Amino acid sequence: MSDPRITSSIFTRGAVDLSALRSPAPSSAPAPAQAGPPAGAPGGAVGGVTVIDVTEATFQSEVLERSLTTPVVVDFWAEWCEPCKQLSPVLERLAVEGGGAWVLAKVDVDANPRLAQMFRVQGIPMVYAVVGGQPVDAFSGVVPEQQLRQWIQAVLKAGGVAVAAPEDPRLNEADDALMSGDLDAAEQAYRKILAETPADAAAEAGLAQVGLARRVAGTDPQAALTAAATAPDDVDAQLLAADIEVLSGLAEQAYQRLVGLVRRTAGDDREKVRQHLVGLFSIAGPEDPAVASARRALASALF
Repeated sequence: MSDPRITSSIFTRGAVDLSALRSPAPSSAPAPAQAGPPAGAPGGAVGGVTVIDVTEATFQSEVLERSLTTPVVVDFWAEWCEPCKQLSPVLERLAVEGGGAWVLAKVDVDANPRLAQMFRVQGIPMVYAVVGGQPVDAFSGVVPEQQLRQWIQAVLKAGGVAVAAPEDPRLNEADDALMSGDLDAAEQAYRKILAETPADAAAEAGLAQVGLARRVAGTDPQAALTAAATAPDDVDAQLLAADIEVLSGLAEQAYQRLVGLVRRTAGDDREKVRQHLVGLFSIAGPEDPAVASARRALASALF
């Protein structure tokens, strides 16, 4: 399936008609079937207000009204649904982890067929995000946990909730390998993240750090800097000196060194220096003021 994310969709254009839920059902209508905990009660094993079971009778208060202040993720499920048994526990765990930043509302489609019909649920698991009293996005089927985390972050952003980005255990594992000096394991871990999440800035930075660590391994820093000072047009000497400066906390100085070298070189040498400099930029990230300034200087040197 495609990445779940907040989009301008049929849900935001009013294709899901929830008007019937905003007023009591006619007295002649049969009471909806109910299973499990009482309507609106906290989810059994999870507890608290992060996970709740809802029915048609409680949907207005527990989902629509609650979503005016707190984003609500609605999980349509059934006891017989095997994929639901994979997705629902992950949703419940993430809801508890969220600490009340959002609420997971679980809807048993067998007990609440009218709700499923209103939300045009054609297959389960089906998950909706409700913000400000309206559905804003949805996805069906089982998605990987990391992808699910990203979707939830987008839901929170849509709801105006300011939350810190959760730690990525994959990055923690890769960073630990880098810090321990196991460069092969670190590279493998960062590349795996990039294969799963292309353009992940943290993984790109980590991979650049692996390359930097390999290039300076076994080098005498002072000797390398002295060699660069005596041979200003020696490309390899200048690249190594820039690496050492970055590791020494002198990244801005390293950038200036290589921008100057770009101005003095041409052809393959110039491209080699440019690529090396761009690799160093990725370690700090595009939001670093020194990187932004050096990028402008590089563009001026090139054009």
